[in-house]
Amino acid sequence: MSQDVNSAIAEFQQVVNMTPKELEAWLETEESQAVGQKKDDDESTGHKSGRRIVELLQKKEDEYTEDEISHMKKVISYVHRHSAQKPSHDIENSRWYYSLKNWGHDPLKK
Repeated sequence: MSQDVNSAIAEFQQVVNMTPKELEAWLETEESQAVGQKKDDDESTGHKSGRRIVELLQKKEDEYTEDEISHMKKVISYVHRHSAQKPSHDIENSRWYYSLKNWGHDPLKK
């Protein structure tokens, strides 16, 4: 694997701080399904990404495809960009918080 791929995997594992089980449970909630950009009555982009992240977390590193590495980079970018938009109040009940969790990142998790 190239250095770029190894870096992407390492950073993905750092920004995604929810376990597959935590993320799966979160994706079942109304809050999870209530946020994100949707086309028609379809599943939101973030929710769909969350399901894909669960799959990625359950794979071995040497099994990742180029497309999966690309998705990891998208997740990293989203988490960094969205984290910078942190609201100044009531984080726990915000769409901001729910969206980040859809992407596998719980900003309140220690």
